[in-house]
Amino acid sequence: MTALPKPDSRPANPQFSSGPCAKRPGWTIEALKGALVGRSHRSKPGKAKLEQVITLSKEILGIPAGYRLGIVPASDTGAVEMALWSLLGARGIDMLAWESFGKDWVTDVVKQLRLTDVREFKAPYGALPDLTQVDFARDVVFTWNGTTSGVRVPDGDWIPDDRQGLTICDATSATFAMDLPWSKLDVVTWSWQKVLGGEAAHGMLVLSPRAVERLESHKPAWPMPKIFRMTKDGKIVEGIFKGETINTPSMIAVEDALDGLTWAKSIGGLPALIGRSEANLKAVTDWVARTDWVDFLPQRPETRSCTSICLKIVDPWATGQSAEAQAEIAKKVAALLEKEGVALDAGAYRDAPPGLRIWGGATVETADIQALLPWLDWAYATVKAG
Repeated sequence: MTALPKPDSRPANPQFSSGPCAKRPGWTIEALKGALVGRSHRSKPGKAKLEQVITLSKEILGIPAGYRLGIVPASDTGAVEMALWSLLGARGIDMLAWESFGKDWVTDVVKQLRLTDVREFKAPYGALPDLTQVDFARDVVFTWNGTTSGVRVPDGDWIPDDRQGLTICDATSATFAMDLPWSKLDVVTWSWQKVLGGEAAHGMLVLSPRAVERLESHKPAWPMPKIFRMTKDGKIVEGIFKGETINTPSMIAVEDALDGLTWAKSIGGLPALIGRSEANLKAVTDWVARTDWVDFLPQRPETRSCTSICLKIVDPWATGQSAEAQAEIAKKVAALLEKEGVALDAGAYRDAPPGLRIWGGATVETADIQALLPWLDWAYATVKAG
């Protein structure tokens, strides 16, 4: 491959980070002018803003009546760990992991909670475990979309309606970009910093009626930190699901979350958000089909994420080199893209195979994806030409 001339056009927005993610189109700092700074989050207007985040999220996502949605500490990680610490131990557990965060949840359950009736179903980056082996008489913990691998479950058909255990789903890079089957899910978590491009701070936690029943009937065998406590005297603390947060949120981040939700509603809600993300994936798919040096990391087309789009270098010139050299090639490509200001934070996750990761969530314009793709060809050709 010889060096290529630099493309003529550039993405208007070069932010393709997988978290925190690109702000919604047209965002400026003026979007935060209504932030309730200098006021208590427990004040009447403070609680009203927090409750509005919950109400708008439920409306846009179509979360069923009877399901509770709360704002909880420590982003998606806090939301997942809150669920694991509060709900597990009543049944055996099936853990599914095919990327780094799924592996983290296995570590939490096996090494921190030290539960023993645990079955682990793991798959390497790019693949899914065998979903047919999951036993839904047990609790099941999984990610809907692997942020660091770009692999998503294709649908919820593998989850039965008559399950006995709970399904606990980390959906942080899926919510607002993929159609989640709420009736199949008992716990769902995400963070503000993903698909709607909010600033980091708190996570979101959905509980089905079955999950609430577990909370009120099961007492974990371990001490429960204050920030994880969702019950008092055996009853769920309803205030958590009405904007009364366990600890202090950033009211600036709250304002930004409201801005993203308002934008999402204005463009047509969830169908529009999904459509934007899928259009971004299609643009990359069409490019990969005509490009011989790169391929998707996910092995099966139906499992390819429309948000965390993960790519691997398949050119024999690169794959014939040592693992260290392959990693260096990918790093050089990402560094060139950043130096040119056309793609920021586009390298693969540190634990993932060498490659690129392009965020394609709903706040990313397809035109920017399309403008980026010739730059990927240019950067790789430049690295290969030496």
